[in-house]
Amino acid sequence: MSHTLALDTLQSALRARQAEQLPIAEFCQQWRTQANLLAALPERYRQVMEDLLGRLEAGSLFTEESCSFSQDDLYAHLGVWLDKARQTLREA
Repeated sequence: MSHTLALDTLQSALRARQAEQLPIAEFCQQWRTQANLLAALPERYRQVMEDLLGRLEAGSLFTEESCSFSQDDLYAHLGVWLDKARQTLREA
C-alpha cells in the first residue's frame, strides 16, 4: 500500500470515528496496522500516535464529562498528525 493510500485510509477512518460509525477499538487497530507508513516516518510519529490512541482508548471507558481530556480534541490532534505526516513524506 502506498503511503498516500495509507494516509487516505487513516483519514477515512478518522472521519468515520468522528461520525461514530466506527468503534474505537477498530479505529485504533486500523491506525496501528499501518506498519509501512509508520516505518517511513520518524519514530516520534509512532510515539505521538500511540499516545493519542492510548488516551482515546482510555477515554472510551468513561463518559466525556468524567474524562480528563476531550475525544474531540484527540481527533483534532490525530488530524494534525495526518497533516504533518503528509508533509514529512512529501519533503523526504
